[in-house]
Amino acid sequence: MKILITGGGGLVGQKLAKRLAAKGELRGQAIDEVVLADVLDPPAIEAPFKVTTMTGDISKPEDVARMIDGETTVIYHLAAILSGHAEVEFDHGIAVNLMGTLHLLQRAREMETQPVFCYASSIATLGGEVPDPIEDWTATNPQTSYGTQKAAGELLLNDFSRKGFVQGRGVRLPTISVRPGKPNRAASSFMSSIIREPLNGEEAICPVGLDFQHYYLSPRMCVENLVRLAEVEQEALGMNVNMTMPGLTHTISDLLDAMREVAGPEPAQRIRFESQPEIEKIVMGWRYAFNPAKALALGLTADTDYRDNVRYYLEDDKP
Repeated sequence: MKILITGGGGLVGQKLAKRLAAKGELRGQAIDEVVLADVLDPPAIEAPFKVTTMTGDISKPEDVARMIDGETTVIYHLAAILSGHAEVEFDHGIAVNLMGTLHLLQRAREMETQPVFCYASSIATLGGEVPDPIEDWTATNPQTSYGTQKAAGELLLNDFSRKGFVQGRGVRLPTISVRPGKPNRAASSFMSSIIREPLNGEEAICPVGLDFQHYYLSPRMCVENLVRLAEVEQEALGMNVNMTMPGLTHTISDLLDAMREVAGPEPAQRIRFESQPEIEKIVMGWRYAFNPAKALALGLTADTDYRDNVRYYLEDDKP
């Protein structure tokens, strides 16, 4: 089995590759090779199988042609221009998030091998005037360019699956927290930094109030769900292969209380509340009440509570 991970140098891509290395097989077959592809050369990982790293831009069909061949059995499409970045650089977002996804699907179609195609969408596809809670069948109503591009990818994935070109399955990821590393250009970046930086002894800025609610999942559980997603049989996905990944809704106050319970009172004292209208404008259009019934029925799971997210960061990622 040969597996491609786009965005293979990113947080989730690297963690997924390491999880696959530990597992050694997928869909009942031994893994022979994992290809990690990204715009910058991704770090290699140790594995009992071949690991290939390559640079490439999915907005360029010729680069995508190097990533996927007739031996590619499973494709994890994680590469994306993130929310705040896509909002500022509209054309770049279209090129990568929309056209890049189409290029990958078209290349997979050309192979005529029906590879499993796991697409990382986003809860940013759902917003505006939609009911609470949002169900799997709720119509997408994105309020950002990023969300619109991801929603278009979901439609393409569903149609390519209906036509039998790929075995598609898409999951709308909750905000992944606590992410290690440094802040990025995602509007949701502060949802990790207000926990990560204080735990690392640094100051953090929170641009929203304590009562701001959002939908979260830890990196560890995200990876476990992505592994499970690839193993679901196509017939179980029904007429719409897209669904919301399980997560939990918390307020900022909940996040800080969890950090205090796990790490004591000191880290929370390093957080400063400071309004950032450009961030608020984006995140206030996001929804937070979801019923991920389809994913739960297929065996995907959420964290127990946000204390898990804090513990997993301390166990897996804290420098």
